[in-house]
Amino acid sequence: MFVLVEMVDTVRIPPWQFERKLNDSIAEELNKKLANKVVYNVGLCICLFDITKLEDAYVFPGDGASHTKVHFRYVVFHPFLDEILIGKIKGCSPEGVHVSLGFFDDILIPPESLQQPAKLYPPRPGSWHSGHSMGSRPARPRLLYVGLSPLFLGLPSDEAEQVWVWEYETEEGAHDLYMDIGEEVRFRVVDESFVDTSPTGPSSAEAASSSEELPKKEAPYTLMGSISEPGLGLLSWWTSS
Repeated sequence: MFVLVEMVDTVRIPPWQFERKLNDSIAEELNKKLANKVVYNVGLCICLFDITKLEDAYVFPGDGASHTKVHFRYVVFHPFLDEILIGKIKGCSPEGVHVSLGFFDDILIPPESLQQPAKLYPPRPGSWHSGHSMGSRPARPRLLYVGLSPLFLGLPSDEAEQVWVWEYETEEGAHDLYMDIGEEVRFRVVDESFVDTSPTGPSSAEAASSSEELPKKEAPYTLMGSISEPGLGLLSWWTSS
């Protein structure tokens, strides 16, 4: 899940930090620059591990700060493919199940990678999932908890919270196993995607388009997961008696 990555960077130390130890000032500046940032094709930077080499520092004309080339190792979140991770369900949508690790939220388990047969509940009007229609199935009631007392709010609307359901087949028939928000889920990492989100100047086509259209925000680093194997999915599904 976590790896050590060797990096090289030139660190600028302002004059008012000269009274501090050089290593402490450099460590602080590196963490300010990299911590909780995604480096393209590297992963999510967590924290500085150590400094392996300091080269000569230079002070340039017109700038009272020192500039030091630093060789260091950084702790990076970059799980390898086929690694098994445990997270919590953040939400469900037609795109799949969204999972969070607490410090990293851009994890998606697409519908084809869920335990099958699976369906979205409640479905959108006229939609079909895994060859099953949910039009005749009663909707789940919603509860609002105030203090310790639940208040019944009635049936969910089309915009209400949706969950994916695994139709688990048994000798007695199918049982619906819901993937509720907040449940812990064990999944396998099957793919990753890096997107270069560095700012760029507007193209001629974008300049001609309406200024009211906001660009779609993309996650710089996304993991794709799968729970389509025995033992994967909600931890509560596989609890031994």
